[in-house]
Amino acid sequence: MARVLVIGGGVGGLATAMRLQARGHDVTVIEARPRVGGRAYQFCEAGYTFDTGPTIITAPQLLRALWAAVGSNLDDAVELVPLRPFYEICFADGVRFSYWGEPEAMEAEIARLCPSDVAGYRRFLAATGVIYHRAFEQLARKPFLSLTSFLKIVPDLARLRAYRSVYSYVAQFFQDEHLRIAFSFHPLFIGGNPFRASAIYSMVPYLEHLGGVWFVRGGTYALVEAMARQFEQLGGNIQCGDPVIEIILREKRAAGVRLRSGAMLSADVVVSNADVATTYLKLLPAQYQNKGWGARLRHLKYSMSCFILYLGLIKQYPSLHHHTIVMPRCYRSIVEAIFHHELIEDDLALYIHAPTRTDPTLAPPGGETLYVLVPVPNLQADIDWSVMPHRLRERIFDMLEHRLGLTCIRQHIAVERRFTPCDFAGELGSYLGAAFSIEPTLFQSAYFRPHNRCADVPGLYLVGAGTHPGAGLPGVLASAEITAALVDADCAGLRRRLVLSVPLRSERYRAAACRPEHEHSGSRSEML
Repeated sequence: MARVLVIGGGVGGLATAMRLQARGHDVTVIEARPRVGGRAYQFCEAGYTFDTGPTIITAPQLLRALWAAVGSNLDDAVELVPLRPFYEICFADGVRFSYWGEPEAMEAEIARLCPSDVAGYRRFLAATGVIYHRAFEQLARKPFLSLTSFLKIVPDLARLRAYRSVYSYVAQFFQDEHLRIAFSFHPLFIGGNPFRASAIYSMVPYLEHLGGVWFVRGGTYALVEAMARQFEQLGGNIQCGDPVIEIILREKRAAGVRLRSGAMLSADVVVSNADVATTYLKLLPAQYQNKGWGARLRHLKYSMSCFILYLGLIKQYPSLHHHTIVMPRCYRSIVEAIFHHELIEDDLALYIHAPTRTDPTLAPPGGETLYVLVPVPNLQADIDWSVMPHRLRERIFDMLEHRLGLTCIRQHIAVERRFTPCDFAGELGSYLGAAFSIEPTLFQSAYFRPHNRCADVPGLYLVGAGTHPGAGLPGVLASAEITAALVDADCAGLRRRLVLSVPLRSERYRAAACRPEHEHSGSRSEML
């Protein structure tokens, strides 16, 4: 059994902690904020409840596997509600597309826009099913700790056309531009540019088709609370409100952490669920910040950020779906501008989450809880975030009124909060305020992404959006599975090496050590 410290109580940190605690390790989660959650946080005000981060659940089988791994049942912990349709996509020319999971409903929507694209959709599902089963089921849940391990899959990546962008891959199946956009925008959900993210990420519609899109009753934070509760029931410990400011090394190995209060906690293993770049560039000693991954992280491409408005309304707008996506007039130009650190204020993309459409308890009677997200450049852009929020706010309200028909919305606001790239950097410790850490491109994936086991510092492991396999709840949950397995296997190997390194000084001890464990009257450590 190892003493494990997990830095950060986000979904990745909690999932790793659950798995390791269930395996018999002594795990403590250290969360900087007053409560666990990380990006998946929540706040309540005047009877309105807001999730601040992830709002949807895909690949629920990963959550079920997590609960099964700790000897429990997900359905006893949270209620997952299926969403139908998954999203409503509103294009600038007035076209609307309901994005369903059921093939019959999806094909009917496609036929309404372009009948000949129904056949293309079927081919698309078949092709992306192959990508999903190879890239996600077989590869995404394995560590890529060496270049050799990556080179073995290069032929597979070539066969899957991973070198193409998501948009160009999708375009070969659809003639209608609305449909090309509708089936290729998904990399934006994990901080990627659809016009340069690897075609591997075109599997997301298949993943949604296979497992559905779900909402957690009570909000995504109900899932976080269930994870924390399950972890503590297993015997784990959570400490909040005292951030880690340094990872302590002894003989170049991670041996604990120092907290802002001055307290020092010792450990055999440290797992960082903090932002990967922040872990290397702020928490490790200076000599690790300018070599290895510490040096490489300064030169990688990072995801865009987000500007988010949280609105509590005293009026309901029944025309809204649970998820609505408003596409800009010049979709490609806007996306490319964001990833080139430019913001075109008069043409925005919007993602609107109206959870009260599914769970009315998240707002007072007759009210509405809205989460409006705008993709924006990260802090590498020359944008003054002391003045930009007001300008974006007014543009957002104009679009909500004129594009979605939410008339007089400004007059019905009871609660309003904002979250900017500066908040991603300050409150969440995200390098450059990037909302999804490292941008998912082909050469920033798998082996080319920071590894789940830190190569530079023995005893340090990484989990979360910035490490393999990437951002989004499915990626983070897979990351936790990989990291926990590495920690557990490495600790078991270390115990075996320690046992074998102790000299057996007599025949009596040799005989005792060779007997099956159930025949020992005491522990192996007592006999050696």
